[in-house]
This record gives sequence, structure tokens and C-alpha cells, in this order.
Amino acid sequence: MKCEYDDGFKVDYSGSLRIKKGDDVTLYVKKGFIPGKIKGALQLAARRNNCEELRKAACQLTDTIPCTFKH
Repeated sequence: MKCEYDDGFKVDYSGSLRIKKGDDVTLYVKKGFIPGKIKGALQLAARRNNCEELRKAACQLTDTIPCTFKH
């Protein structure tokens, strides 16, 4: 599932997760490295085809990386 947002944030989830913020920052996380709770939220958002939930789950992951993805 791919979602793009007005502020330049992009999320692409297909088991692994790719997150982009503008043209300067890209984060790629293989599915085996995504924490279980976040993986469950990503899978649920994808099943529901819900971009708002997908972004929220992606932000849970990026919130563990200080100063990289601020929204």
C-alpha cells in the first residue's frame, strides 16, 4: 500500500516499509526488523486501505529515531 500526503511524507508498505519525507530523507526497514506491535498496525492499516492509519503506524516507528522525521 502506498500513501502520499500534502506535507511531502510518503509511506510504502508491502511487508517491508519505505518512508520518505520530501526529497532528502528516505528510510527503508525490512519486514524482519519492524517491531511486532508496529507491524501489526501497518498490516491492519493496509487491510483497511487506510492512509491515516498507515501514517500513524509509520510515525510510531520513526518516533524511535530522534530528529529525523518530524511532522
